[in-house]
Amino acid sequence: MKTWFHSWRAAIRIARRDAWRSKGRSALVLAMIALPILGVSAFDLTYRSSELSPAERVERTLGAADARLRDAEVGGVPIFQDPAGETHTTAKDYEDEPWPSGSTEVTKVIPAGSTVLTDTTGSAKLTTTHGLLMTEVRELKASDPIARGILTLLDGRFPEKNDEVIATSHFLETSGLSIGSTLSARNFDRPYRIVGSYELPDTLKADQINTLPGAFLAPYAKAVEKAGLPAPDTSGSYLVRTSGGFTWNSVKEINTKGVVVVSRAVLLDPPAPSEVPLNQKEGWGGYASSAGADAAELASLVTVVGLAMLEICLLAGPAFAVGARRSRRQLGLVGANGGARSHIRAIVLSGGLVIGVAAAVTGTVLALILTLLLQPVLEDTMGQRFGAFDIRPLELLGIALLAVLTGLLAAVVPAVTASRQTVLASLTGRRGVRRSSRVLPLIGLVALLIGGAVALFGSMVSQEVTLVAAGSALAELGVVAMTPALVGLFGRTGRWLPLSPRLALRDAVRNRGRTAPAVAAVLAAVAGTVAVSTYMASREAQNRAEYEATLPYGVVSAFVQEEGGRDVPAVREAVQRAFPVDVRADVGRVSVGKPGCPPWGGDAGCGRYEVVVPRANECPMYATVPGGGDPAEKYTPAQRRKMLIEDWRCKDSASGGMYVSDGGLVVGDAKLLQVLGVDDPATVKALADGKIVSFNRALVAKDGTVGIKQITDLAAADKASEQGRPAPGKVSTLPAYLVPDGRKSYGVQALMTPATAKAAGLSTVPLGLYASTDRLPDSEQRQKLDSDLAKLGSNVELHLEEGFVNEDGIILLSLAIFAGLVTIGAAGIATGLAQADAEADLKTLAAVGAPPRVRRTLSGFQCGVVAAMGVLLGSAAGLLPAVGLRLTEERDQLRYYEESVAEGWSGDLTPPDVPIVIPWETLAGLLVAVPLGAALLAALVTRSRGALARRAAT
Repeated sequence: MKTWFHSWRAAIRIARRDAWRSKGRSALVLAMIALPILGVSAFDLTYRSSELSPAERVERTLGAADARLRDAEVGGVPIFQDPAGETHTTAKDYEDEPWPSGSTEVTKVIPAGSTVLTDTTGSAKLTTTHGLLMTEVRELKASDPIARGILTLLDGRFPEKNDEVIATSHFLETSGLSIGSTLSARNFDRPYRIVGSYELPDTLKADQINTLPGAFLAPYAKAVEKAGLPAPDTSGSYLVRTSGGFTWNSVKEINTKGVVVVSRAVLLDPPAPSEVPLNQKEGWGGYASSAGADAAELASLVTVVGLAMLEICLLAGPAFAVGARRSRRQLGLVGANGGARSHIRAIVLSGGLVIGVAAAVTGTVLALILTLLLQPVLEDTMGQRFGAFDIRPLELLGIALLAVLTGLLAAVVPAVTASRQTVLASLTGRRGVRRSSRVLPLIGLVALLIGGAVALFGSMVSQEVTLVAAGSALAELGVVAMTPALVGLFGRTGRWLPLSPRLALRDAVRNRGRTAPAVAAVLAAVAGTVAVSTYMASREAQNRAEYEATLPYGVVSAFVQEEGGRDVPAVREAVQRAFPVDVRADVGRVSVGKPGCPPWGGDAGCGRYEVVVPRANECPMYATVPGGGDPAEKYTPAQRRKMLIEDWRCKDSASGGMYVSDGGLVVGDAKLLQVLGVDDPATVKALADGKIVSFNRALVAKDGTVGIKQITDLAAADKASEQGRPAPGKVSTLPAYLVPDGRKSYGVQALMTPATAKAAGLSTVPLGLYASTDRLPDSEQRQKLDSDLAKLGSNVELHLEEGFVNEDGIILLSLAIFAGLVTIGAAGIATGLAQADAEADLKTLAAVGAPPRVRRTLSGFQCGVVAAMGVLLGSAAGLLPAVGLRLTEERDQLRYYEESVAEGWSGDLTPPDVPIVIPWETLAGLLVAVPLGAALLAALVTRSRGALARRAAT
């Protein structure tokens, strides 16, 4: 007795044989399905392999130690921490009290009899073959068994003496050094020999050297301080191994001493969230995504996967239809020998099953092989080593089943169509006439209307981006369902076309079963491209309108804030040498304390300064009040808004541009005014007369002076700030000149010459330069400057004003190319099917005397017609999501603007402008170039003469 198993086994054997016979078509469909499977499987393998297990993470963090202990820097007060030791806070709330700070003695909490290994890190500018390189310096006895696993020795050996170091492979590559080379640091001439190379498994691109404890950082700090510079900051921890390890109760006990603990036992077996005191503290509980957020994320994932499968089905479906059409005689013989329609459907569906299984196997195997072979490349790209090559069979099986399902779905419509052919029509080659379904277009119209309504509701009422995306996807599916009817509407234009395009359009309309899927595939790809292009073009127009230049066009600035501007002369020469400089203005800054102090103070012997704003010039909403508090709260929204609009003290006094220094105070000469475009002769004269030039009215007192306060006691200044009092310090008063309104200074609030600063008792150090250029530097000149600055090893704040630059142009071009390739592919598949169907018509044309080129032109127009219809429909469908998203953004910005105005926090009464811009260049390329290119390509690859054969009797 024959069962369904035997019939399906026979159908699969027939499908496998047909797939092997038509290798080209089978390979095309297999590639379309296998490539996404390859990508997703490779991503799954890479993600799972890079996801470290708790044991692997512990080994890289702790090595063989039981815990890592470090100071929380809160003066030893009790703290709460998370089990991983990544987050901590004080156990007590210090809302109205100063926040505790200071160090504690970590060694006092280490259990007696423990084995301890110190791990200290700092930084230094090390000499290289190219110049100087800021490098992390680590002092850890890497040869100790406790440190095994924290770093991996690649070549050479571990340091054994105080003048030996090992370096990361990335540092050796960047610096040009090698094992056996010697290095030293700026301000520290002691040489160190490199005896080995290593890597940090979690940070492959780290520039780091490792030496024995106490061999580098302590003597380097002394040498730097001797040179008059502040010693670099260091941080340390203790790797501890003890009997019994550190339980969660032990960790909480050590936390009471202000010490953070990363425990092996806790990481491998973390406590329940209810047992973590940090989670009970307000504002510090664990953050978990809500059920609604998880559902939205899952819905987004399902939508993306579903649309991707739909695109593949629409592309592969016509290919299966080609196979079924070319095998119609074989299928007719099956029916003639007693086969039912279910057997015909089974044979065509088996074609999808065979291709789907082959694609699943091919994609999965290639993903395994490529991921394994490219593991070093993937690790270098990600910047970390895999924990293990982690293969999740169930996940790979689920991904592979998507390929099988995609193959079956792609063959459903061709299978149903083939089963409806009569035996006589299949054997004689008659195509028959069958009206297209009237129900499907109606369903599509309903889906289009509902989807459009949902998208508009999401953008105009609810402001939910998820609704906009869901509605747009539903509307696009509706347009896909309406494609057969829309293709019929296109056919009405054929009466005005010449012979070849008229025949191509008539053939596409008469055979909607093969035309509609190809048009829908093009539609889907083009719709996505148009949606993203429209959104990005609109954002570009908004960003261009809102762009504010940091400097005048073509002006370059370069600042060095560290080490008292030691590298500023070299930076100035590098800019002068690399760029076409017209006028160069060297600038400096006021310094309080030692010459090497940073501008913000904080180190021993270092202070800071303030540009004093007279009490009468302070905005009432921002003025400090004794005892602290927000002075703006005592005003109503209307009063705040009135002050922002009418009171000059409350208007935004900043003139735009970049942050230069505290208070925007710069030390320079008249060249800076020339570079910034300030051509007021009175300003130049005032600067030459020893006055401080102010671009901010609030800085100038009634007597025409500006005060600069030098603050040397930072602790007293911080305490005064907490109490709402002025910081104590010496005030130097200088005669000032207020620059007339309308002069844009690009962040410079006040300017004085070095002579004026010296006369006022103010110390200055070099800061950098401003320079105008004859022309905008090209890429080669910029690369040359970047290379020269990199050799200095300094943190150079470099900016070149080149106006608004659109960085999304390459993305738009890539999307257009992608849509073009999909369009040409889908149109090519439809053209191949059309040629299989129209062979009899072509022979008739040849018989009645049509020239050979008609065959080629007809093929080209068939491909072009499909591409043109898909591009036109896709362009219209793609505008909906882009417009919906922009309307959502407009409502968000308008709501924020209305709230700001209502609360009195904005004096700008101009509502935000959120334009919607159609990317006509992209649309023109899609509407004209892509169909034309598809038609020409199809015409070129089509033979002018077909094989001569008699017409089959009908």
